[in-house]
Amino acid sequence: MMELEKLTRDVCALCATVGAFIQRESKEFDQARIEVKSFNQLVSYVDKTAEEILVSGLSKLLPGSGFITEEATIKTEEKEWMWIIDPLDGTTNFMHGLPIYSISVALMHRKQTMIGIVYEPNHNELFYAWHNSPAYLNGKQIHVSSNHQLADALLATGFPYYDFERMQQYLAALQEFLKGTRGMRRMGSAAVDLAYVACGRFDGFFEFGLSPWDVAGGAFIVQQAGGIVTDFSGADHFLFGKEIIASAPGICDAFSSVIKLHFNKMI
Repeated sequence: MMELEKLTRDVCALCATVGAFIQRESKEFDQARIEVKSFNQLVSYVDKTAEEILVSGLSKLLPGSGFITEEATIKTEEKEWMWIIDPLDGTTNFMHGLPIYSISVALMHRKQTMIGIVYEPNHNELFYAWHNSPAYLNGKQIHVSSNHQLADALLATGFPYYDFERMQQYLAALQEFLKGTRGMRRMGSAAVDLAYVACGRFDGFFEFGLSPWDVAGGAFIVQQAGGIVTDFSGADHFLFGKEIIASAPGICDAFSSVIKLHFNKMI
């Protein structure tokens, strides 16, 4: 097995480089250069260039590896080692000058995640973990919340923005959480949400309609930080199943039961 810790630190350095590029571009970003991929799916030259830098750098760090990318910089081909990357998670925030977005990178070996990295450049916060390691934030070990009461929980979610088929189920679950917790937050970057669960800022997070590059890095970090990550059924199909629940163990059952109750209803 390769030296995963060294590779992780090398990828962290690469993410810092990409983050510096994104921050430079944010100062003079031109809204006229926004492209619309589909309804509410936006992209810019910043996303594309950031992804190109990542793909080039990661290819050098691990020659022969494959990629699953958001902006299709490189063709997806099944390889033993696969990178899953989002060069700018929170593109809409970036385009509107909201300083909450991130770079997400994960490495899988034969479908098992081995490395997860989320870099939030606005606060220079680097979350990372590798196989059998703890989770870290800027070199300090992190752990999910020790909270055991849903009533004391601060939760995060992502609003549906293009997939509205389960809107009523979502709103019903949201209403219950708003009445029965300390509050809900919508940051605009699933990778940031997951990183914040990993370090205990949020007690839990759920969202549907996500892609693997949105969650791969952050979900792994949550797990290495002692958290539980599932799909809405409680199974482990969160990476490609377009739905995810991530939480501290102490609220997992209560948190998940609300989601299961409402999303299993026929409305």
